[in-house]
Amino acid sequence: MTFKEQVSQDNRTIFLNMDEFADMHTVNGEQMPCIVDNNELIDREKRYQYNRSFKADGVFLKELLIYVKAEDFGPLPAVGRSIVFDRKTYIISDAVNEDGIYSLCLEANKS
Repeated sequence: MTFKEQVSQDNRTIFLNMDEFADMHTVNGEQMPCIVDNNELIDREKRYQYNRSFKADGVFLKELLIYVKAEDFGPLPAVGRSIVFDRKTYIISDAVNEDGIYSLCLEANKS
């Protein structure tokens, strides 16, 4: 088995396995295994020199980082596109294809 084949198999059988790391979520009306990773989001935010969570008077930015299989989601979404995750609308602020798993940073204004 090649390395790429092994990564593809691990994506299906380990990383986004419902018995291991993933939970079922609704993304744009479709049920699919996802990982919500608040710890990685915190680490990414620490790299910034400023606080992005506060936008204006009484408006805060809610952020989520999710991982989903590319084959479940479809084409890699564009930054700025709207997405509905578990019945809440977010804007994609970052989208990366990590060897068949999408890392999607989601943002929504919250008051």
